[in-house]
Amino acid sequence: MSDARSARPRILVIKLGALGDFVQAMGPAAAIRRHHGAAHITLLTSPAYAALARRAPYFDEVWLDERGGWSRPLGFLRLALKLRAARFARVYDLQTSDRSSAYSYFLGPKAPEWSGIARGASHPHANPARDAMHTLERQVEQLRMAGIDDVKPPDLSWAATDLARFALPARFLLLAPGGSRHRPEKRWPAGRFAQIADRAQRRGILPVVIGGADETGLGPEIRRICPAARDLIGKTSFGDIVALGGRALHALGNDTGPMHLIVAGGGPATVLYSAASDPLLTAPRGARVTILRRPDLGDLAVEEVAATLPLG
Repeated sequence: MSDARSARPRILVIKLGALGDFVQAMGPAAAIRRHHGAAHITLLTSPAYAALARRAPYFDEVWLDERGGWSRPLGFLRLALKLRAARFARVYDLQTSDRSSAYSYFLGPKAPEWSGIARGASHPHANPARDAMHTLERQVEQLRMAGIDDVKPPDLSWAATDLARFALPARFLLLAPGGSRHRPEKRWPAGRFAQIADRAQRRGILPVVIGGADETGLGPEIRRICPAARDLIGKTSFGDIVALGGRALHALGNDTGPMHLIVAGGGPATVLYSAASDPLLTAPRGARVTILRRPDLGDLAVEEVAATLPLG
């Protein structure tokens, strides 16, 4: 470690996931960077978000939590030793889970200041109703209690990549028909996304379908009804999704991580919610975001969704 680096205060930010939660933590991360302008700031995150985190202008270093635990004691021990050796001056636990709170015990007898909900935290988020708050509001309040007032909404425009390789036209509609494979009730039927795609292409708007590698079956399902749709499922990075959202006429998707990337990149979006999740707690927020909710997404009509899109 250089003398210059060792002389700087060391700050740790903890944010592990999921993707939507990670995106929503970037506003607080920016505020922490502004507040601790001279500090060396380390982010502890999950491997899935490492590449995105390393492009962020808020962190000097990114460490990975490899999900070590009692079943993987060596990984758990390595992380504990690394955290203790770093001698952080303050920790901002934006994950605020049992796991992240437990990391406070790794930091030695001379514990750093701690913002979060860990036992003995120097700057606790002392609101018993915190779990009933939207993620953004909860983190704003947590940082206010730690002395940071200037917390803005997440802006991921820095993450946008060059889309030239996709050779997209000027007018396209972005579709994110996937979501957690373990929560199928959070998905609007793929056939209805296909109907939206068909309406778009009939009006000279290219439907572009995105999603993760485990959602590849959705592309062919949509293309059966709308062969003109462009299937980019499994072919886009997080930065690509930010850039696509910024260029698209509009984005339509379920309650899934990519919709957070799109909104945080400044893209207009319609996001669909079922009873399986609560938009009052987790929805992406922005001036150009429309939220539609039905207890069962199977009851959400194509016409109602189409009315929120620029298909005229």
